[in-house]
Amino acid sequence: MATNRKLDLAAERALVEQCRRQDYEAFSKIVDAYQARVFGFVRRMVKNEEEALDVTQEVFIKAYRHMARFDGRCSLRTWLFRIAHNLCIDRARRVERTPVETSLEPRIADDEPFEFPDDRWDPERIALSEELSAVIDHAIETMSEKLRIVLLLHDKEDMGYDEIASTMDLPVGTVKSRLFLARAHLKQHLGQYLERGGI
Repeated sequence: MATNRKLDLAAERALVEQCRRQDYEAFSKIVDAYQARVFGFVRRMVKNEEEALDVTQEVFIKAYRHMARFDGRCSLRTWLFRIAHNLCIDRARRVERTPVETSLEPRIADDEPFEFPDDRWDPERIALSEELSAVIDHAIETMSEKLRIVLLLHDKEDMGYDEIASTMDLPVGTVKSRLFLARAHLKQHLGQYLERGGI
């Protein structure tokens, strides 16, 4: 999977124009810039990695075929995520959905300092951390598709309300309310976990 190389607006527009002239090399630069992020989003929406790779490939095939329809009113990233979102929804309608594996745990880059207090390696603390992670994963899996997508775009893809609204073709107010409901869902599950004696 290619790594992200974020494009500035001018570079993005230039590449789009080249793609409209059937320039495959220009499109490969768009794929390099956005493939990893699109795959990361899709992977949390479908049941396995192989299927996520298929959907991600379909996103870029569809984008290339319909590049003439991209009018520049939103960013190219937003447009690609909108295509990904629609393909995931279509696929979910065609096949019986199964729980999606996902996690909100932050990744630690290899070059970041690895400084943890000794008690982080205490077996009991590790077990509790893994248990809490499983509770969060389960809470996300049991959300409705509409709530989960908004939560993932906001918390994992760092999209603002306007960009999510554009991606999902929704009013900003609807995005805010769905995010509120998604957080309430998480809070409820965590509350039940704590009541059972977790942490």
